[in-house]
Amino acid sequence: MVRRKTVGGVCFDVINGLFMCLLFILMIYPFLYVINFSVSTLSETTGTLLLLPKGVNFKAYAVLFQDDGVLHAFLVSVARSTIGPVLMLFVTGMAAYVLATPDLAFGKFFRAVFVLTMYLSAGIIPTYIFIKQYGLLNNFWVYILPNLCSAFNLILIKTYIESIPRSLQEAVYMDGGNDLQAYWKVIFPICRPVNAAILLFGILNQWNSFIDTQMYCAMTEKLYTLQYVLFNTLSSQTNIEALKSGAMASSGQTLKMAITVITVVPVMCVYPFLQKHFVSGIMIGSVKA
Repeated sequence: MVRRKTVGGVCFDVINGLFMCLLFILMIYPFLYVINFSVSTLSETTGTLLLLPKGVNFKAYAVLFQDDGVLHAFLVSVARSTIGPVLMLFVTGMAAYVLATPDLAFGKFFRAVFVLTMYLSAGIIPTYIFIKQYGLLNNFWVYILPNLCSAFNLILIKTYIESIPRSLQEAVYMDGGNDLQAYWKVIFPICRPVNAAILLFGILNQWNSFIDTQMYCAMTEKLYTLQYVLFNTLSSQTNIEALKSGAMASSGQTLKMAITVITVVPVMCVYPFLQKHFVSGIMIGSVKA
Protein backbone atom coordinates (compact mmCIF):
# COMPACT_ATOMS: atom_id res chain seq x y z
CA MET A 1 0.00 0.00 0.00
CA VAL A 2 1.44 3.35 -1.09
CA ARG A 3 1.21 6.06 1.51
CA ARG A 4 0.39 9.54 0.26
CA LYS A 5 2.48 12.39 1.48
CA THR A 6 0.81 14.94 3.67
CA VAL A 7 0.76 18.63 2.82
CA GLY A 8 3.47 19.21 5.40
CA GLY A 9 5.63 16.52 3.83
CA VAL A 10 5.26 18.00 0.36
CA CYS A 11 6.09 21.48 1.66
CA PHE A 12 9.16 20.10 3.41
CA ASP A 13 10.37 18.43 0.20
CA VAL A 14 9.87 21.63 -1.80
CA ILE A 15 11.63 23.83 0.76
CA ASN A 16 14.42 21.29 1.15
CA GLY A 17 14.87 21.13 -2.63
CA LEU A 18 15.00 24.91 -2.95
CA PHE A 19 17.48 25.13 -0.09
CA MET A 20 19.75 22.53 -1.67
CA CYS A 21 19.60 24.34 -5.03
CA LEU A 22 20.55 27.60 -3.31
CA LEU A 23 23.38 25.86 -1.47
CA PHE A 24 24.61 24.34 -4.73
CA ILE A 25 24.64 27.75 -6.42
CA LEU A 26 26.53 29.33 -3.52
CA MET A 27 29.15 26.58 -3.66
CA ILE A 28 29.58 26.35 -7.43
CA TYR A 29 29.44 30.04 -8.35
CA PRO A 30 32.90 30.98 -6.96
CA PHE A 31 34.50 28.32 -9.17
CA LEU A 32 32.38 29.42 -12.13
CA TYR A 33 33.35 33.04 -11.54
CA VAL A 34 37.08 32.25 -11.50
CA ILE A 35 36.82 30.24 -14.73
CA ASN A 36 34.74 32.89 -16.50
CA PHE A 37 37.01 35.71 -15.33
CA SER A 38 40.11 33.92 -16.56
CA VAL A 39 38.76 33.78 -20.15
CA SER A 40 37.05 37.17 -20.21
CA THR A 41 38.22 40.56 -21.40
CA LEU A 42 39.09 42.65 -18.36
CA SER A 43 37.26 45.77 -19.55
CA GLU A 44 33.96 43.88 -19.69
CA THR A 45 34.14 42.20 -16.28
CA THR A 46 34.10 45.19 -13.93
CA GLY A 47 31.18 45.17 -11.51
CA THR A 48 29.24 42.37 -13.19
CA LEU A 49 28.17 38.85 -12.33
CA LEU A 50 29.94 36.43 -14.61
CA LEU A 51 27.49 33.67 -15.34
CA LEU A 52 29.12 33.37 -18.77
CA PRO A 53 32.48 34.61 -20.09
CA LYS A 54 32.41 38.11 -21.58
CA GLY A 55 34.64 38.88 -24.51
CA VAL A 56 36.28 35.45 -24.61
CA ASN A 57 40.03 35.84 -24.35
CA PHE A 58 42.48 32.98 -23.78
CA LYS A 59 45.61 35.13 -23.82
CA ALA A 60 46.14 34.66 -20.07
CA TYR A 61 46.44 30.89 -20.56
CA ALA A 62 48.72 31.43 -23.54
CA VAL A 63 50.99 33.57 -21.38
CA LEU A 64 51.09 30.98 -18.62
CA PHE A 65 51.78 28.02 -20.89
CA GLN A 66 54.58 29.94 -22.58
CA ASP A 67 56.23 30.60 -19.23
CA ASP A 68 58.85 27.92 -18.52
CA GLY A 69 58.58 28.51 -14.77
CA VAL A 70 54.88 27.67 -14.69
CA LEU A 71 55.31 24.56 -16.83
CA HIS A 72 58.23 23.34 -14.74
CA ALA A 73 56.30 23.99 -11.52
CA PHE A 74 53.40 21.97 -12.93
CA LEU A 75 55.73 19.03 -13.63
CA VAL A 76 57.19 19.24 -10.12
CA SER A 77 53.68 19.17 -8.64
CA VAL A 78 52.73 16.19 -10.79
CA ALA A 79 55.92 14.36 -9.79
CA ARG A 80 55.45 14.86 -6.06
CA SER A 81 51.72 14.06 -6.33
CA THR A 82 52.44 10.67 -7.92
CA ILE A 83 55.69 9.51 -6.34
CA GLY A 84 54.80 10.70 -2.84
CA PRO A 85 51.39 9.02 -2.42
CA VAL A 86 52.55 5.74 -3.97
CA LEU A 87 55.58 5.45 -1.69
CA MET A 88 53.50 6.60 1.29
CA LEU A 89 50.94 3.87 0.61
CA PHE A 90 53.75 1.31 0.28
CA VAL A 91 55.40 2.22 3.62
CA THR A 92 52.26 3.03 5.61
CA GLY A 93 50.44 -0.08 4.40
CA MET A 94 53.16 -2.47 5.49
CA ALA A 95 53.53 -0.69 8.84
CA ALA A 96 49.78 -0.96 9.37
CA TYR A 97 49.90 -4.67 8.58
CA VAL A 98 52.55 -5.20 11.23
CA LEU A 99 50.65 -3.19 13.85
CA ALA A 100 47.46 -5.12 13.07
CA THR A 101 49.17 -8.38 14.08
CA PRO A 102 47.46 -9.54 17.32
CA ASP A 103 50.55 -11.20 18.80
CA LEU A 104 52.99 -8.38 17.99
CA ALA A 105 55.50 -7.90 20.80
CA PHE A 106 54.93 -4.55 22.53
CA GLY A 107 52.10 -3.96 20.06
CA LYS A 108 50.13 -1.66 22.36
CA PHE A 109 53.22 0.44 23.01
CA PHE A 110 53.98 0.94 19.32
CA ARG A 111 50.34 1.78 18.56
CA ALA A 112 50.33 4.35 21.35
CA VAL A 113 53.54 5.92 20.03
CA PHE A 114 52.06 6.36 16.56
CA VAL A 115 48.86 7.86 17.96
CA LEU A 116 50.89 10.19 20.16
CA THR A 117 52.48 11.76 17.08
CA MET A 118 49.03 13.00 16.06
CA TYR A 119 48.83 15.13 19.22
CA LEU A 120 52.45 16.21 19.67
CA SER A 121 54.76 17.86 17.17
CA ALA A 122 58.43 18.71 17.33
CA GLY A 123 57.76 22.21 16.05
CA ILE A 124 58.91 24.19 13.05
CA ILE A 125 62.48 24.94 14.15
CA PRO A 126 63.43 21.39 15.25
CA THR A 127 61.87 20.04 12.05
CA TYR A 128 63.86 22.51 9.95
CA ILE A 129 67.08 21.52 11.74
CA PHE A 130 66.27 17.85 11.17
CA ILE A 131 65.63 18.44 7.47
CA LYS A 132 68.87 20.42 7.15
CA GLN A 133 71.03 17.81 8.92
CA TYR A 134 69.79 15.10 6.57
CA GLY A 135 70.65 17.20 3.52
CA LEU A 136 67.08 17.63 2.32
CA LEU A 137 67.13 21.41 2.00
CA ASN A 138 66.66 22.44 -1.65
CA ASN A 139 66.19 18.78 -2.49
CA PHE A 140 63.18 17.22 -4.26
CA TRP A 141 63.06 14.38 -1.72
CA VAL A 142 62.05 16.83 1.01
CA TYR A 143 58.57 16.55 -0.53
CA ILE A 144 58.60 12.75 -0.30
CA LEU A 145 60.56 11.35 2.64
CA PRO A 146 58.96 13.31 5.55
CA ASN A 147 55.52 12.19 4.36
CA LEU A 148 56.25 8.49 3.93
CA CYS A 149 54.29 7.58 7.04
CA SER A 150 51.15 9.24 8.35
CA ALA A 151 49.70 8.17 11.70
CA PHE A 152 46.17 8.99 10.57
CA ASN A 153 46.46 6.92 7.38
CA LEU A 154 48.19 4.15 9.31
CA ILE A 155 45.25 3.88 11.72
CA LEU A 156 42.77 3.76 8.82
CA ILE A 157 44.60 0.90 7.11
CA LYS A 158 45.24 -0.96 10.38
CA THR A 159 41.56 -0.80 11.30
CA TYR A 160 40.56 -2.12 7.89
CA ILE A 161 43.06 -4.97 8.08
CA GLU A 162 41.71 -5.94 11.51
CA SER A 163 38.26 -6.39 9.95
CA ILE A 164 39.65 -9.02 7.54
CA PRO A 165 39.33 -12.62 8.79
CA ARG A 166 42.62 -13.86 10.20
CA SER A 167 42.03 -17.23 8.54
CA LEU A 168 43.02 -15.76 5.15
CA GLN A 169 46.51 -14.98 6.41
CA GLU A 170 46.78 -18.33 8.18
CA ALA A 171 45.96 -20.08 4.90
CA VAL A 172 49.03 -18.45 3.33
CA TYR A 173 51.19 -19.64 6.23
CA MET A 174 49.86 -23.19 5.83
CA ASP A 175 50.87 -23.12 2.16
CA GLY A 176 54.42 -22.22 3.14
CA GLY A 177 54.13 -18.47 2.62
CA ASN A 178 55.46 -15.70 4.82
CA ASP A 179 54.14 -12.37 6.06
CA LEU A 180 55.36 -10.51 2.98
CA GLN A 181 53.45 -12.86 0.69
CA ALA A 182 50.39 -12.75 2.93
CA TYR A 183 50.28 -8.97 2.72
CA TRP A 184 50.92 -8.47 -0.99
CA LYS A 185 48.99 -11.45 -2.32
CA VAL A 186 46.01 -11.47 0.06
CA ILE A 187 45.67 -8.41 2.29
CA PHE A 188 46.71 -5.68 -0.14
CA PRO A 189 44.15 -6.59 -2.86
CA ILE A 190 41.37 -6.82 -0.25
CA CYS A 191 42.31 -3.36 1.07
CA ARG A 192 41.57 -1.72 -2.26
CA PRO A 193 38.83 0.63 -0.87
CA VAL A 194 40.94 1.98 1.97
CA ASN A 195 44.02 2.10 -0.26
CA ALA A 196 42.11 4.22 -2.77
CA ALA A 197 41.02 6.57 0.02
CA ILE A 198 44.57 6.85 1.35
CA LEU A 199 45.88 7.44 -2.16
CA LEU A 200 43.35 10.22 -2.63
CA PHE A 201 44.33 11.83 0.68
CA GLY A 202 47.98 11.67 -0.33
CA ILE A 203 47.41 13.13 -3.80
CA LEU A 204 45.37 16.04 -2.46
CA ASN A 205 47.87 16.72 0.32
CA GLN A 206 50.86 16.70 -2.02
CA TRP A 207 49.16 18.72 -4.75
CA ASN A 208 47.87 21.44 -2.42
CA SER A 209 50.99 21.78 -0.29
CA PHE A 210 53.19 24.85 -0.68
CA ILE A 211 54.41 25.59 2.86
CA ASP A 212 57.20 23.00 2.56
CA THR A 213 58.35 24.69 -0.66
CA GLN A 214 58.41 28.04 1.11
CA MET A 215 60.35 26.66 4.08
CA TYR A 216 62.79 24.25 2.46
CA CYS A 217 63.08 25.08 -1.26
CA ALA A 218 62.48 28.83 -1.54
CA MET A 219 66.05 29.36 -2.76
CA THR A 220 65.77 26.78 -5.56
CA GLU A 221 63.40 27.93 -8.29
CA LYS A 222 63.56 24.62 -10.15
CA LEU A 223 61.82 22.96 -7.17
CA TYR A 224 58.92 25.42 -7.05
CA THR A 225 55.53 23.71 -7.15
CA LEU A 226 52.48 25.02 -8.97
CA GLN A 227 50.78 25.91 -5.70
CA TYR A 228 53.80 27.92 -4.61
CA VAL A 229 53.83 29.78 -7.93
CA LEU A 230 50.14 30.49 -7.39
CA PHE A 231 50.88 31.70 -3.86
CA ASN A 232 53.58 34.07 -5.13
CA THR A 233 51.33 35.29 -7.93
CA LEU A 234 48.37 35.99 -5.66
CA SER A 235 50.51 37.71 -3.03
CA SER A 236 52.35 39.87 -5.55
CA GLN A 237 51.10 43.11 -7.05
CA THR A 238 53.23 42.61 -10.14
CA ASN A 239 52.69 40.26 -13.04
CA ILE A 240 54.70 37.13 -13.70
CA GLU A 241 57.76 37.22 -15.93
CA ALA A 242 55.84 36.18 -19.02
CA LEU A 243 53.62 39.25 -18.74
CA LYS A 244 56.67 41.50 -18.48
CA SER A 245 58.02 40.07 -21.73
CA GLY A 246 55.34 41.77 -23.82
CA ALA A 247 52.00 39.99 -23.31
CA MET A 248 50.32 43.13 -22.00
CA ALA A 249 46.92 42.14 -23.37
CA SER A 250 46.36 40.11 -20.21
CA SER A 251 46.09 41.78 -16.84
CA GLY A 252 47.69 40.53 -13.65
CA GLN A 253 44.24 39.78 -12.23
CA THR A 254 43.32 37.65 -15.23
CA LEU A 255 46.60 35.75 -14.91
CA LYS A 256 45.88 35.08 -11.25
CA MET A 257 42.48 33.63 -12.14
CA ALA A 258 43.98 31.54 -14.95
CA ILE A 259 46.69 30.01 -12.78
CA THR A 260 44.07 29.31 -10.10
CA VAL A 261 42.09 27.32 -12.66
CA ILE A 262 45.21 25.41 -13.70
CA THR A 263 45.87 24.36 -10.10
CA VAL A 264 42.27 23.23 -9.52
CA VAL A 265 41.50 21.36 -12.76
CA PRO A 266 43.85 18.36 -12.16
CA VAL A 267 42.21 17.68 -8.79
CA MET A 268 38.77 17.93 -10.41
CA CYS A 269 39.89 15.32 -12.95
CA VAL A 270 41.25 12.86 -10.37
CA TYR A 271 38.62 13.19 -7.64
CA PRO A 272 35.60 11.71 -9.54
CA PHE A 273 37.43 8.40 -9.96
CA LEU A 274 38.23 8.08 -6.25
CA GLN A 275 35.44 10.04 -4.56
CA LYS A 276 33.33 6.94 -3.84
CA HIS A 277 36.08 5.79 -1.49
CA PHE A 278 36.49 9.21 0.18
CA VAL A 279 33.68 8.96 2.74
CA SER A 280 34.17 5.24 3.31
CA GLY A 281 37.87 5.83 3.92
CA ILE A 282 37.11 8.37 6.63
CA MET A 283 34.45 6.19 8.27
CA ILE A 284 36.75 3.16 8.40
CA GLY A 285 38.86 4.64 11.16
CA SER A 286 35.83 5.71 13.19
CA VAL A 287 34.76 2.13 13.87
CA LYS A 288 37.63 1.35 16.18
CA ALA A 289 41.19 2.48 16.69
